[in-house]
Amino acid sequence: MIRHFDEELKALRKKLLNMAALVESMIDKATKALEKRKPGLIEEVFIEENEVNGNHMEVDDICLKLIALHQPTAVDLRLITSAMKINAELERIGDQAINISENTRHFFNYPGKVELLYIPQMAEITQTMVKDSIGAFVRKDAKLANEVLLKDDEVDQLKQKVFKKLITHMTQDTSSIEGLIYLMFISHNLEKIADHTTNIAEDVVFLVSGKDIRHHPKDSHNP
Repeated sequence: MIRHFDEELKALRKKLLNMAALVESMIDKATKALEKRKPGLIEEVFIEENEVNGNHMEVDDICLKLIALHQPTAVDLRLITSAMKINAELERIGDQAINISENTRHFFNYPGKVELLYIPQMAEITQTMVKDSIGAFVRKDAKLANEVLLKDDEVDQLKQKVFKKLITHMTQDTSSIEGLIYLMFISHNLEKIADHTTNIAEDVVFLVSGKDIRHHPKDSHNP
């Protein structure tokens, strides 16, 4: 029974890794569609969303069966409940990638040539955050989880720079507002992805150390 339980936990970790890889791919394709003006990539994002939604339900089902059938100890129960919360955050990240895709579609209707500013950099950081947060969960690595938390500050700062530059551009050329507003939305979507990934990192810190760092000043995130 113990060996069977361990195999199921291993399968759960693998499922979450697969789901994280999918949402990374969704972010990558959504932002590349924007950078390279390739609408075809947007359709691929929507296809991958279906996979993410299917995985979301499967992971929850695995977790509930592990709890019901094995009555896990406190340590294992904490891992399983963390997996369920992380699963929900990954699904929400996928939703934000969909929002980026939809905003990109609207942006394509804007005929002007516009600099994307720090948006590609924000996308690169958020993809790294997703990968590292799940790596931290699988390896129970609180140090890596804390590094993810620090990257959230970088994304917040880049978003503020994007907003300031876009507002300046809009005030100088009011005809650009309709198009540029969608870049604002996209930078906000990327910030939300960073926020969801931060939640995953916080869950990892709790899983490893038992320390709940939610709703605390960011200085307290350092181990």
